[in-house]
Amino acid sequence: MGSTAAPQGVQDGSGAERLGFAAGQVVQEFGWGDDVDDALRSGIEGIIGSELVDEDFDDVTDGVILWWRDDDGDLTDALVDVRAALDDGGLIWLFTRKAGRDGHVGHSEIEEAATTAGLHATSTLAIAPDWSASRLGTRSRGR
Repeated sequence: MGSTAAPQGVQDGSGAERLGFAAGQVVQEFGWGDDVDDALRSGIEGIIGSELVDEDFDDVTDGVILWWRDDDGDLTDALVDVRAALDDGGLIWLFTRKAGRDGHVGHSEIEEAATTAGLHATSTLAIAPDWSASRLGTRSRGR
């Protein structure tokens, strides 16, 4: 008899419950490639109760995940594009390769691109064996 906490889930990349998605949400995926963490993707799909929609989906979504590697192009442009797909208050999670892995993107580059796109990083998690997750939010107007 052991704990039902999720250390195993975190190890195998299925720590999707930490991302804040909920059943019934529409989550759009950008930047899919052969190197993405399939356990994490499956975990998100299990939470929302449906498959992730792809880059060609043309309606607003409740959340976006963006897999990003250093050689994928201009991160600012990508963030502007994914932000346009979101309903107000939707979640944006940027998945980048961890330090020491091919395609790693530095935190300062993420911050600069996010700021230019009108976003800011609110938290960063080690979400899968090769991937980190940065939650990006919109800057609120006054408090």
